[in-house]
Amino acid sequence: MRKSLTDPLPGSLDQTANEVRAIGSDALVAKLDLAVREDWPVAVAAGLERFGRLDVLVNNGRYVGPGHMDPFDDTPVELIERMILCNVVAPLHLVKLCLPAMKRQGGGIIINITSSAGERETPALIGQGGWGLGYSLSKAAFNRMVPGLAKELRPHHIAVIGLMPGFVGTEWMAAELGEFGFDASKALPVENPGRVCAMLATAEDPMHFSGRDIHGPSFHAEHALVRFEG
Repeated sequence: MRKSLTDPLPGSLDQTANEVRAIGSDALVAKLDLAVREDWPVAVAAGLERFGRLDVLVNNGRYVGPGHMDPFDDTPVELIERMILCNVVAPLHLVKLCLPAMKRQGGGIIINITSSAGERETPALIGQGGWGLGYSLSKAAFNRMVPGLAKELRPHHIAVIGLMPGFVGTEWMAAELGEFGFDASKALPVENPGRVCAMLATAEDPMHFSGRDIHGPSFHAEHALVRFEG
C-alpha cells in the first residue's frame, strides 16, 4: 500500500528547496509527474525561465505504484507499458527537451541513475527480495540510453553518464519495501549517490566519464572522503 498524503515520507521538495536556499543558492520546485506527458515541457520551461540555462539533468525518478512488485502473471501488460512510459519514455523526452539549451550554452551533463536489475536477474523471487519484470525490462532500456546518447552528443560537449548507485536505503524502501524482502538497514545511505552526482556534475572534465556507467559505491569510497570530509 502506498503512503497517503496524510502519512508522507520524511522530507519534502519544499524542505529541500529551503535547505538549498539556506546555503546561499536558489531553488525552484516544479511539478513533474513522469506519467503525465503535459508536465514534461512545462517543468523544463520553468527551469529555463528561472535560471536561464540548464547545466545538469538527473534522471532518477521511476514508476512506483500498484503492481510494480507483482509477479508477471498477476500484472496487466498495460501496467508494464506504464512503467516503460515513466522509466524510459519520459526520461528520453526530458533529454530531448533539455538539448536545445545545452547546445546553445556549449555543453551540459545528463546523469541516468541506472540499475543492475537491467543487466542481471536476482535468484530471489518477487516479493522476497526480487523485483518485478516491468522494472527489469525498463531499466535494461534505460541503461542502454547512456552509451548510445553519449556517442551522439559528444560533439556538442554534452556528457551522458550512468550512475549505478548500488543498494541504497531510501526512505521509501525503509517505509514500504520491507514486506517485499528489502532490508534498508543493510543498504548504503542516501548521501552516497547524492555525493557522486555532485562530484560528476562539478567535475573539471565531465566528458571523461561520458558513456560510462559509474559504480557509485566504489566511486564514493575513492573520492568522497577528499571532497566532502577532508
